[in-house]
Amino acid sequence: MRIEKTARGALAGLVAVGSALAAGEIVSVAVSSYASPYFAVGSYLVDNAPAPVREFAIRQFGTNDKIALLTGMAVGIAVLAVVAGLVERRTRPIGSVLIVLFGAFGVFAAMARPTADASYSIPSIVAAVVGIIVLRALLGFFGRTNAAAPEQNGLSRRLFFSSAVTVAVVAGAVAFAGKKIAEAGDAIAERRKLKLPTPVSKAAPIPAGADLKVPGATPFVTSNSDFYRIDTALQVPNLKTADWQLRIHGMVENEMTLTWEDLMGMQAEEKVITLTCVSNQVGGILAGNATWIGYPIKSILERVGVKSDADMLFSTSVDGWTSGSPISALTDGRDAILAVAMNGQPLPLEHGYPVRQVVPGLYGFVSACKWVVDWEITRFDKAEAYWTKRGWGAQGPIKTASRIDRPEPFSNSPAGEVILAGTAWAQHRGISKVEVRIDNGPWEPADLTEEYSNDTWRQWSYRWQATPGQHTVYCRATDKTGQLQTEERTPPIPGGATGWHNRVLTIA
Repeated sequence: MRIEKTARGALAGLVAVGSALAAGEIVSVAVSSYASPYFAVGSYLVDNAPAPVREFAIRQFGTNDKIALLTGMAVGIAVLAVVAGLVERRTRPIGSVLIVLFGAFGVFAAMARPTADASYSIPSIVAAVVGIIVLRALLGFFGRTNAAAPEQNGLSRRLFFSSAVTVAVVAGAVAFAGKKIAEAGDAIAERRKLKLPTPVSKAAPIPAGADLKVPGATPFVTSNSDFYRIDTALQVPNLKTADWQLRIHGMVENEMTLTWEDLMGMQAEEKVITLTCVSNQVGGILAGNATWIGYPIKSILERVGVKSDADMLFSTSVDGWTSGSPISALTDGRDAILAVAMNGQPLPLEHGYPVRQVVPGLYGFVSACKWVVDWEITRFDKAEAYWTKRGWGAQGPIKTASRIDRPEPFSNSPAGEVILAGTAWAQHRGISKVEVRIDNGPWEPADLTEEYSNDTWRQWSYRWQATPGQHTVYCRATDKTGQLQTEERTPPIPGGATGWHNRVLTIA
């Protein structure tokens, strides 16, 4: 009997909290997706996690870091829900108080969003009210059944569990339907029909010799589905072109607001550019190369008239995330663009639809603002962007890097010729040389693929006559300024990881 009572209390808590979250999701459809209690709390945790925790998450989970966080949150909430149900059954109203506290945290987290207004509190308040009502209703029903005649107990049990399941299913179905209704006319549907601008200047064709056609090697162009995604958005912003605007203000002669129609009236250009995340570990995969269509940032800045003492473009995303880019890097002739297309398609939502920044030579955390809606022309001594406030560098120039892509680490290969292959990058400087070392032997030059431009990565290969045993292979690159990639191992924070990549291989 005690086990049955415990199970009822636990189930009541789970259903109540699940219903609360569903109610919060439904109301957030009318308010803002950023006001969702679940995602607001998750975003607050992302924004306020200590730097070592964030680095651990990216290192361990890579581009799945958000899935890991949301899964962990779901498990934690389920545990708290069970506790709320159990203590409410034994000592009312302690369980209800726990739900109120969770709702209060949801309000706090939602109001902490950069775009928040008073309405952001509503979903969490409604969630708390619904959670308490469902919890009280289920456990009130359970309390009445305690006094029932023994012959009614079986029926009471069935009624309780069927009621709990019904509430859970209905709550989930309504929340799902609400989200689908909201998505019916959203950016997902719009993107499928969006007509891309025709660039006035096409990117140079990619020569066949730029792509290393070796099994296991990284393709020269990264597909949209394989392109890395590192950002702070637990919910991908849902921004339609009709709602997009870019306000340009600050230290300028003429403030301006650009609309989507304004962009479409400008001259678009097509560029091939490699992007890299500052969180990339030595040998990591947080880099990708794509063909972009966009509008030169330099031309836009010339229209507003940047004042001579300004040195920073402070960019803000629709979700409030910020980056700070050196104006010198946006106006020195490099292909810095406001991108609207990626590999021949409108930007995927998760990669910044409808408009994002792409700047060769700078890590993404200072330049690649997705869903960009605001530019403030300012100075580095007057403004701090999102990651700079959290201990990262201010200007983020990309460091020369190289990695081994094949063979796989700790793989076994037969003695004889083994093809080593990898990728190297030093955007806006270019790669002039890659070298390979086997164990403690001499450095030998690798074969480089044909260069496309200084703003794209370059692939390399090396034919190794491997002998039996365990070997460690290393690679290093030299950029076109003559700067050799440093051997010193440093972590990504504050300005990007350094060190020579190596792999241990076994030769049979």
